[in-house]
Amino acid sequence: MNKSTLWIAVAMLVVGLGVGYWLPDSDSGSDSGSVTESGSPVVAGKKEPLFYRNPMNAEITSPVPAKDSMGMDYIPVYADSESNKSSAGTVEIDSMVVQNLGVRTAKAKKTTISRTVRAVGRVDFDEEKMTRLHPKVEGWIEEIWIDKTGQQVNKDDILLSIYSPKLVSTQQEYLLALNNLAALKQSPFEEIRRGAEDLVKSSRQRLQLLDVPEHQIRELEKNRQVKKSLHIHSPVAGTVINIGSRQGQHVSPGTELYMLVDLSQVWVYADIYENDLPWIKEGDEVEMTLASVPGKTFTGTLSYIYPYAESKTRTTKVRLVFDNRELLLRPNMFSEVVIRADSQPDAVVIPSEAVIRSGQETQVFVVRDAGKFEPRIVKLGIESEGRVAVLEGVEAGDEVVTSAQFLLDSESKLREATAKMMENLNEAKTASEMMSSEAMDHEDMNHEGMNHEGMSHDSHMMEPGHVSEDGAHQHD
Repeated sequence: MNKSTLWIAVAMLVVGLGVGYWLPDSDSGSDSGSVTESGSPVVAGKKEPLFYRNPMNAEITSPVPAKDSMGMDYIPVYADSESNKSSAGTVEIDSMVVQNLGVRTAKAKKTTISRTVRAVGRVDFDEEKMTRLHPKVEGWIEEIWIDKTGQQVNKDDILLSIYSPKLVSTQQEYLLALNNLAALKQSPFEEIRRGAEDLVKSSRQRLQLLDVPEHQIRELEKNRQVKKSLHIHSPVAGTVINIGSRQGQHVSPGTELYMLVDLSQVWVYADIYENDLPWIKEGDEVEMTLASVPGKTFTGTLSYIYPYAESKTRTTKVRLVFDNRELLLRPNMFSEVVIRADSQPDAVVIPSEAVIRSGQETQVFVVRDAGKFEPRIVKLGIESEGRVAVLEGVEAGDEVVTSAQFLLDSESKLREATAKMMENLNEAKTASEMMSSEAMDHEDMNHEGMNHEGMSHDSHMMEPGHVSEDGAHQHD
């Protein structure tokens, strides 16, 4: 190869490398003259959609404008659209649309909430306020004043009068003791006087132990006349539940004359199922309603949990105590009982209708701004009476959506799917740019290597050698 041919080849190689290095940059930086896939030129500065989304299904997309099966246009999605700037799933709706959808909200607030345990109750007597009246002596009923069950009596009211030979003889003994004391009162012997006084005291005490009323004892002391029949008074105030004797009937200490019950307080028995038993405890607040007293709620307490279960129903009986001064609660009435168990004060509470339960996740929509709703995953606590406690996700004062939230949830799912698609596209674009950058770096390294090789070869050709006699350069 002669010298001129070699110089031409080196020059062409250098020019080719330079053009290949600068040409890709100039093409990528030029916007004018670019053409879309459809062949129409793109105007500089106009935003182009990344893709088009099916309005009914966010997972269906198209790279070009299209229509769905119902003739609805696909929605263009831009790289800098507002749906992509907001957090994933956030829904923004015009105020007029919000009104048309009937969106209602409620604020989360701190209050006391408790677990609700419902049961059927049965009203019964308070066993601690029941009195059974028996005579202390044998005798016959002379006259009866309280002869009807259900009658109300006060303490010390006369119930009946009874004739008893033992009561007559006891009165006579008391009168003899009084006469003896009157005769020996002036005795000079102290022991005789003291003996007479002791006899009077013991005789009077015997009358009291036989339930002779105090007013009849005083009357006996005043008139000094023995009475054939003595009165039996009511020891307590209450309602007559049972009458065990009638006029002229012979009675003994084993005869129940009356059964009296104070109904100002009643007990209610309720059966609790095994799955509700761990939540209740003595002292829990109880509410009760009855069909016979509509519109009124009675408040009481859980006083006792029985230590055994019923073999047939597998339930455990509990005892509830209610005030009954108005006498509206009648024994053997059935009622509906609500036990406020596991009470939690200062809990963040929202309406139950605000909660959206889908799969394993539970969420609510929180109002962030006018027409802007943000979905939040929440952790719930106990639920009672249309309210639910929120343990995580919502704070007191947050405004949550209580109606039309399922429509918001559908739109939120679309926004979230779009955001995920945008994220995937951005990741793909970033990966593509990184691959292009790596390819260009690799190409630059190849160009530099080739230039270095060409220059080495040229310098080798230009190495000093010997010169012929006619002046031509010769290689060693």
